[in-house]
Amino acid sequence: MITTDDARLCLLAITDDLRDGVEGLVARARSAERGGATMLLLRLKHADARTVVEVGRALVSSLRIPVIVSERLDVALACGAAGVHLTAHSVPVVAIRPHVPAGFLIGGSISAAEDLESASPADYVTIGPVFGDPSASIGVDAFRRFVLASGRPAVAIGGIDAANAASVRAAGAAGVAVIRAVLGADDPAQAAASLVAAMSGEVR
Repeated sequence: MITTDDARLCLLAITDDLRDGVEGLVARARSAERGGATMLLLRLKHADARTVVEVGRALVSSLRIPVIVSERLDVALACGAAGVHLTAHSVPVVAIRPHVPAGFLIGGSISAAEDLESASPADYVTIGPVFGDPSASIGVDAFRRFVLASGRPAVAIGGIDAANAASVRAAGAAGVAVIRAVLGADDPAQAAASLVAAMSGEVR
């Protein structure tokens, strides 16, 4: 179970792609970990399950921080991941809870009010997109409302960077989740360190 002040939620680095192969992604993930990433979310939209298991095993064996897998419980269990993150279109949290080991983390996603009920049994939730396209993003005020309504430790996602991380922290975020801002950066360690500093109100 994750608590609101759980350090694992501070900075979730989300994988982007395999443009530099498995070894390259592992190297970028290790760099992000050195910079302060506290959890890694494995999401490879265009890879098959066999590839994601291979990548997951490589990440789990190379990182000290928890690795969780997006949507695929079977893949998460097969690669020894610490948990699974479910979207509004995934199998409900309540359906998989009885089938996972003790301490296995289950994340949920909230982007609209109708997602609150299905995500409520999760250990933590991501809420967003907070920033980005004005027609699709929810903004900081709605983020704050969803944090309160969910009753779960909340992670802000969507357009987060060092310039706006402090605003979601002030709105109740236990942490932030990013793709381009860390694993898509030229220097993932420096990018992660800047985000962690921004979350704590420091200037780097």
